[in-house]
Amino acid sequence: MLRLLANRTYRHLFAAQVIALLGTGLATVALGLLAFDLAGADAGLVLGTALAIKMVAYVGLAPVAAAFAATLPRRAMLVSLDLIRAGVALALPFVTEVWQVYVLIFLLQAASAGFTPTFQATIPDVLPDERDYTRALSLSRLAYDLESLVSPMLAAALLTVVSFPALFGGTVLGFAASATLVVSVTLPSPVPGRPRGIWDRTTRGIRLYLATARLRGLLALNLAVAAAGAMVIVNTVVIVQAGLGLAQSQVALALAAFGAGSMLAALALPRLLDRVHDRPVMLAGAAMLVAGLIAGPFLIAAGLPALMALWIVLGLGYSVVQTPSGRLLRRSALPEDRPAIFAAQFALSHGCWLITYPLAGWLGARAGMGPTFAALALIAALSVALALWLWPAATEAPVAHHHDDLPPDHPHLREQSGAQGHAHPQIIDDLHPLGARRV
Repeated sequence: MLRLLANRTYRHLFAAQVIALLGTGLATVALGLLAFDLAGADAGLVLGTALAIKMVAYVGLAPVAAAFAATLPRRAMLVSLDLIRAGVALALPFVTEVWQVYVLIFLLQAASAGFTPTFQATIPDVLPDERDYTRALSLSRLAYDLESLVSPMLAAALLTVVSFPALFGGTVLGFAASATLVVSVTLPSPVPGRPRGIWDRTTRGIRLYLATARLRGLLALNLAVAAAGAMVIVNTVVIVQAGLGLAQSQVALALAAFGAGSMLAALALPRLLDRVHDRPVMLAGAAMLVAGLIAGPFLIAAGLPALMALWIVLGLGYSVVQTPSGRLLRRSALPEDRPAIFAAQFALSHGCWLITYPLAGWLGARAGMGPTFAALALIAALSVALALWLWPAATEAPVAHHHDDLPPDHPHLREQSGAQGHAHPQIIDDLHPLGARRV
């Protein structure tokens, strides 16, 4: 995987991602401390509201941002959004009221809702070879997992010499460094499509996403991922400290086990995906999530080692489903539609989290961990069954079709060696509407 870093453009983009993630991790720790400073015992309510605002911004604004990403220069857009995020982080240490936190978090996440899908849609243009792109997805997954491990440790070390508002300074530096790295390379420009109105561009990604069988299946699998992920993220502290009577350091160990499982999968997936299609791999990962959630009530009573083993399994399943998703998105759209498709995935997947986050917290507090595991296992199992129905194996076969109306020098025909009659995996777009003529 590391040979990808020989590509200067990708190397700078990957470094920008890693540094920005570290800064985001510092902000996560600092935000919790800021909430306690402002609200005391009600800090959990403040953080819960901030998380809900984050998800609403992601779900509502990512498609709108994609509509502009289709026409704006990518480098200028990414740098501008990084600078907006840095400016918001710079303002956070100076807030004195809870409502100010909510406003700034909305602005920060609104910028992220534009930055992240646009950034993700740029990578397949920088690395057009599918094998290289698969390895880039694994590196990206590793970056997210390392952020969850390194940022809390870095924050703990910094808090021994500075007060928590200084952590936001690290976030500012992270976003500023990300902008510097992005501006240092030349990025592929958006591929122009036919002129469209703003409403058409805003809704196009979701319409194409929901019309494509493999992406409907991916949406179902997103819900299974969100069910397992919410159980881990929301309830680990409750299981470890209230259920097992252990200390905060054991909470960190349990969360690290989840991250370790995810990292193991990310390291193994590139070679596996060279030999096995995405669909059976992702379905197997989702089945691991269902099995882990079913086993949860029996294992958490056995102590921390059993819980860590369970979290490793859930981390493995989580990454096995998540990591190949970019390959499905890349395969499902021509270059001009990739920003819209990636934004649709960003919005719809976070919509799943918007369901499972409060469900995991409310059920855990009201009904206990056993019923919560059971409810989330049921959601994950139904999601896998839905994915099997929505994403039949037959839909992954190349579709033979004919383009009588395209000139021989059309870019799509040049990609297919100039043949008007050809076959490739299903794509739904202007050239390939539902019901298009087959050979």
